[in-house]
Amino acid sequence: MPLIRTSELMSSGNGAVVAFNVITVEHAEAIATGAESARSPAILQISENAVKFHGGNLTPLTAATAAVARASSAPLALHLDHVESVELLHATAAHDFSSVMFDASKLTYGDNVKATAEAARWAHERGLWLEAEIGRIGGKSGDAHTPGVRTDPAEAAAYVADTGVDALAVAVGSTHAMTERTATLDHSLIAALREAVPVPLVLHGSSGVPDTEIRAAIAAGMRKINVGTALNTAFTGAIRAFLEAHPSTVDPRKYLAPAREAMAETVAGFLRATRS
Repeated sequence: MPLIRTSELMSSGNGAVVAFNVITVEHAEAIATGAESARSPAILQISENAVKFHGGNLTPLTAATAAVARASSAPLALHLDHVESVELLHATAAHDFSSVMFDASKLTYGDNVKATAEAARWAHERGLWLEAEIGRIGGKSGDAHTPGVRTDPAEAAAYVADTGVDALAVAVGSTHAMTERTATLDHSLIAALREAVPVPLVLHGSSGVPDTEIRAAIAAGMRKINVGTALNTAFTGAIRAFLEAHPSTVDPRKYLAPAREAMAETVAGFLRATRS
């Protein structure tokens, strides 16, 4: 199936779209298989950190991921995630991405607005959908669980108006890199943001959010659900279990196959949870 544009998936009106992070080809294959199993669309997203892991070269992983997506029967889009480098942002023009998440959240508010507005202008001139972030979602210190660092609806509305972004990642209680699904979201804040902000809201750090919380977040107004660490947890857990049972194994295909299968099951689980 041809690649679907992120903007098309986001405007379909069918609840929320789940986006899964790709680090290896096995990740991409698992996402496609999981989406097919769940009979659901999905977004495959490659982060700036994943590009760095592959030597800073965007082309190989992107080409492989796009090829996997095109070979799938599921509607899949390709997204570049958490881009801080303007150079990497501009490199998307030569690839199959239809959307980018430009992350200037480490900057001061004023510098964030300035940099993101320029990124949005550049992206829109090339037909790309642009996501940005406001608030501190975190992932190292866990400070996103402190109400005082969460996204303010009035500030979010002003930010969207001043930058022209197409979607907004907001801090409502989730945290990047959680390996246990114990996060509790602020659903009243999500509803307030939905009322204040005219573009789709994005939930980062969804690996640590239970299914019931994700469904409640979607009901309150979330439209894109990002999942990364949950795939890595399944991947690593399957490899560890296989090698513990078969310690003499040296052929990576032997342990990558169950790892890929575990990720596919995780993908399908998240997709089904958001549809129920």
